[in-house]
Amino acid sequence: MNKTERHELIKSMIRQEKIGRQTDIQQSLGERGVTVTQTTLSRDLRELGVVKIYENGRAYYSLAIEEEQVSFVQLLAQYAYKVERASFILVLHSELGEAALMANIIDAEKPATILGTLAGADTLLVICRDEQAAQDVEAEINHYLE
Repeated sequence: MNKTERHELIKSMIRQEKIGRQTDIQQSLGERGVTVTQTTLSRDLRELGVVKIYENGRAYYSLAIEEEQVSFVQLLAQYAYKVERASFILVLHSELGEAALMANIIDAEKPATILGTLAGADTLLVICRDEQAAQDVEAEINHYLE
Protein backbone atom coordinates (compact mmCIF):
# COMPACT_ATOMS: atom_id res chain seq x y z
CA MET A 1 0.00 0.00 0.00
CA ASN A 2 1.43 3.37 -0.94
CA LYS A 3 1.38 6.52 1.17
CA THR A 4 -1.67 8.06 -0.55
CA GLU A 5 -3.71 4.89 -0.06
CA ARG A 6 -2.58 4.69 3.58
CA HIS A 7 -3.59 8.33 4.13
CA GLU A 8 -7.04 7.66 2.66
CA LEU A 9 -7.45 4.62 4.91
CA ILE A 10 -6.43 6.62 8.00
CA LYS A 11 -8.88 9.42 7.10
CA SER A 12 -11.64 6.87 6.59
CA MET A 13 -10.93 5.29 9.98
CA ILE A 14 -10.96 8.67 11.73
CA ARG A 15 -14.24 9.64 10.04
CA GLN A 16 -15.95 6.37 11.02
CA GLU A 17 -14.72 5.94 14.60
CA LYS A 18 -13.72 8.11 17.53
CA ILE A 19 -10.13 6.93 17.91
CA GLY A 20 -8.23 8.39 20.86
CA ARG A 21 -4.75 6.89 20.61
CA GLN A 22 -2.16 6.42 17.89
CA THR A 23 -1.68 2.84 19.01
CA ASP A 24 -5.36 2.19 18.24
CA ILE A 25 -4.89 3.55 14.70
CA GLN A 26 -1.71 1.51 14.32
CA GLN A 27 -3.51 -1.64 15.49
CA SER A 28 -6.48 -1.05 13.15
CA LEU A 29 -4.09 -0.55 10.24
CA GLY A 30 -2.36 -3.80 11.19
CA GLU A 31 -5.70 -5.63 11.18
CA ARG A 32 -6.12 -4.40 7.61
CA GLY A 33 -2.69 -5.70 6.64
CA VAL A 34 -0.90 -2.34 6.81
CA THR A 35 2.18 -2.23 9.00
CA VAL A 36 3.52 1.20 9.99
CA THR A 37 5.95 2.37 12.62
CA GLN A 38 4.85 4.88 15.26
CA THR A 39 7.15 7.46 13.64
CA THR A 40 5.53 6.99 10.23
CA LEU A 41 2.04 7.16 11.73
CA SER A 42 2.88 10.37 13.61
CA ARG A 43 4.13 11.92 10.37
CA ASP A 44 1.01 10.74 8.52
CA LEU A 45 -1.28 12.33 11.13
CA ARG A 46 0.69 15.58 10.97
CA GLU A 47 0.55 15.64 7.16
CA LEU A 48 -3.19 14.98 7.21
CA GLY A 49 -3.75 17.87 9.62
CA VAL A 50 -5.31 15.56 12.20
CA VAL A 51 -5.98 17.18 15.57
CA LYS A 52 -7.26 15.90 18.87
CA ILE A 53 -10.70 17.09 19.88
CA TYR A 54 -12.22 16.87 23.36
CA GLU A 55 -15.88 15.97 23.68
CA ASN A 56 -17.67 14.92 26.85
CA GLY A 57 -14.37 14.40 28.66
CA ARG A 58 -12.95 12.13 25.95
CA ALA A 59 -10.18 12.96 23.48
CA TYR A 60 -10.22 11.64 19.94
CA TYR A 61 -8.64 12.37 16.58
CA SER A 62 -10.49 14.50 14.06
CA LEU A 63 -10.13 15.88 10.56
CA ALA A 64 -12.02 18.92 11.86
CA ILE A 65 -10.28 21.56 9.77
CA GLU A 66 -10.83 19.67 6.52
CA GLU A 67 -14.15 18.04 7.25
CA GLU A 68 -16.13 20.75 8.97
CA GLN A 69 -14.41 23.80 7.50
CA VAL A 70 -13.76 25.03 11.03
CA SER A 71 -11.08 27.68 11.21
CA PHE A 72 -8.02 26.99 13.31
CA VAL A 73 -9.00 29.98 15.48
CA GLN A 74 -12.36 28.38 16.26
CA LEU A 75 -10.53 25.23 17.32
CA LEU A 76 -8.16 27.26 19.51
CA ALA A 77 -11.12 28.91 21.19
CA GLN A 78 -12.35 25.46 22.26
CA TYR A 79 -9.27 25.13 24.46
CA ALA A 80 -8.18 28.66 25.36
CA TYR A 81 -10.01 30.54 28.05
CA LYS A 82 -7.89 33.70 27.85
CA VAL A 83 -5.58 35.37 25.32
CA GLU A 84 -3.13 38.18 26.03
CA ARG A 85 -0.79 40.05 23.68
CA ALA A 86 2.68 41.48 24.17
CA SER A 87 3.69 43.20 20.93
CA PHE A 88 3.88 40.41 18.32
CA ILE A 89 3.54 37.54 20.83
CA LEU A 90 0.26 36.04 21.99
CA VAL A 91 -0.11 34.12 25.24
CA LEU A 92 -2.99 31.66 25.26
CA HIS A 93 -4.10 30.18 28.58
CA SER A 94 -5.80 26.79 28.73
CA GLU A 95 -6.53 23.95 31.09
CA LEU A 96 -3.63 21.75 32.15
CA GLY A 97 -2.36 19.62 29.26
CA GLU A 98 -4.14 21.48 26.47
CA ALA A 99 -1.42 23.93 25.36
CA ALA A 100 0.25 21.26 23.21
CA LEU A 101 -3.10 20.52 21.54
CA MET A 102 -3.43 24.19 20.60
CA ALA A 103 0.13 24.19 19.25
CA ASN A 104 -0.72 21.15 17.11
CA ILE A 105 -3.77 22.95 15.70
CA ILE A 106 -1.63 25.92 14.66
CA ASP A 107 1.17 23.73 13.32
CA ALA A 108 -1.31 21.72 11.22
CA GLU A 109 -2.82 24.88 9.70
CA LYS A 110 0.47 26.76 9.17
CA PRO A 111 -1.13 30.24 8.94
CA ALA A 112 1.03 32.90 7.28
CA THR A 113 0.45 35.25 10.21
CA ILE A 114 2.12 32.90 12.71
CA LEU A 115 5.82 32.05 12.71
CA GLY A 116 5.75 29.42 15.44
CA THR A 117 4.59 28.26 18.85
CA LEU A 118 6.03 27.17 22.18
CA ALA A 119 3.79 25.08 24.43
CA GLY A 120 3.96 24.55 28.15
CA ALA A 121 1.43 22.58 30.16
CA ASP A 122 -1.31 25.22 30.25
CA THR A 123 0.21 28.17 28.38
CA LEU A 124 0.95 28.58 24.69
CA LEU A 125 3.21 31.27 23.28
CA VAL A 126 2.31 32.16 19.71
CA ILE A 127 4.94 34.15 17.82
CA CYS A 128 3.22 36.19 15.13
CA ARG A 129 4.81 37.67 12.01
CA ASP A 130 4.35 41.22 13.31
CA GLU A 131 2.32 43.26 15.77
CA GLN A 132 -0.59 43.75 13.35
CA ALA A 133 -0.84 40.00 12.79
CA ALA A 134 -0.88 39.48 16.56
CA GLN A 135 -3.66 42.05 16.96
CA ASP A 136 -5.71 40.40 14.21
CA VAL A 137 -5.32 36.86 15.60
CA GLU A 138 -6.03 38.09 19.14
CA ALA A 139 -9.22 39.83 18.00
CA GLU A 140 -10.40 36.76 16.12
CA ILE A 141 -9.78 34.44 19.11
CA ASN A 142 -11.51 36.88 21.46
CA HIS A 143 -14.50 36.95 19.10
CA TYR A 144 -14.99 33.21 19.71
CA LEU A 145 -14.26 33.44 23.44
CA GLU A 146 -17.03 35.97 24.09
